[in-house]
Amino acid sequence: MQTTLAITATPIPGTYWQWRGHSVYYVRSSDRHLERPPLLLIHGFGASTDHWRKNISGLSKEFEVWAIDLIGFGRSAKPEIQYSGELWRDQLHDFITNVIGRPAVLAGNSLGGYAALCVAAQRPESATGLILINSAGPFSEPQPAPEAPPLQKAISTVAKTLFQQDWASFLLFQYVRGRSTIRKTLQKVYLDQSAVTDQLVEEIYQPSCDPGAPKVFASVFRTPQGEKIDVLLSQLNCPLLMLWGEGDPWMNSTNRSAKFREHYPQLTEHFIKAGHCPHDEVPEEVNELIRAWIID
Repeated sequence: MQTTLAITATPIPGTYWQWRGHSVYYVRSSDRHLERPPLLLIHGFGASTDHWRKNISGLSKEFEVWAIDLIGFGRSAKPEIQYSGELWRDQLHDFITNVIGRPAVLAGNSLGGYAALCVAAQRPESATGLILINSAGPFSEPQPAPEAPPLQKAISTVAKTLFQQDWASFLLFQYVRGRSTIRKTLQKVYLDQSAVTDQLVEEIYQPSCDPGAPKVFASVFRTPQGEKIDVLLSQLNCPLLMLWGEGDPWMNSTNRSAKFREHYPQLTEHFIKAGHCPHDEVPEEVNELIRAWIID
C-alpha cells in the first residue's frame, strides 16, 4: 500500500559545522529513529540543500533526514582550494562520523551521487546503503577513443588551454550563472516545466553571488577526473538503489544503467518519467521509492 508523504516547498533552516577551518551548512529534520538508519541527502553541481526541500519535508516523518551543502556550493564556504571527489568524500565521511554519529544511507543526485559513491566505496564504515539519482562520474573506457581529426583535436586543445585562464573561466561563469541562463538550463533538463519556478532559479543563483564562487567553478572544471565508477563499484559492499530520470538530456540513462548493472548486478533500480533531477521534479514518487527501499 502506497504511503502519501507531505510535500512543502519551504526550505528548512539549517546550521553550520566547522570542517578544516571552513563553515559547512547543513540541515537536519526530525528526531533520531533508532530502528532506521539516518538519511543524508547530497545535492548536484550548482545546487544546495534547498534542492532537497520537497524530499526533506516528505521523508522526515519516517526518517532522521539530513542534507548538506558540499564545500564550494550553497551556503557552505567557497575557499580557493582544489575541488574533487576525494575532497567531498572526506567532507561527507567526517560529517557522518562527527555530526550524525552513526552510519547513514547516502542519497546523491548528479555530482552528489558521485561523491556519495566515493564515500560508500572508500569509507564503508560511514554507509549502510547508497541511493544514486542520475549519478555523474566517468567509467573506464574499454579501449582508447579513436583519434580525432587534426582540426577537431587542435580546437579541443585551444579550448582546454583557454579555459585554464582565469579571465576566460570567469567570463564563462558570469554567463552560466545568469538567472535567464539558469532558467533555460533547467527547462532543458526538467520534463515538467512547471517545476522550474522562480524560487528554484533563485536558489541556484544566490550562491553564485558569493565572492569565492568563480574560483570554485574554475577549479571544478580544471581538476582531473576522479576515480572511475567501475573501480568504485568494485570496492562497494552495501545495498544500492538507482533512480533514473529517463528523460535526462545530459546522460543516456539506459546505457549508464547497463554499465552500472554490469559492474554491480545486485543493485535495485527504477526508471522515472522525469529529467536530470527527478527528486525535485517528481518528489512524491522518489520519496516513496526511497521509503519503500529502506523500510521494506
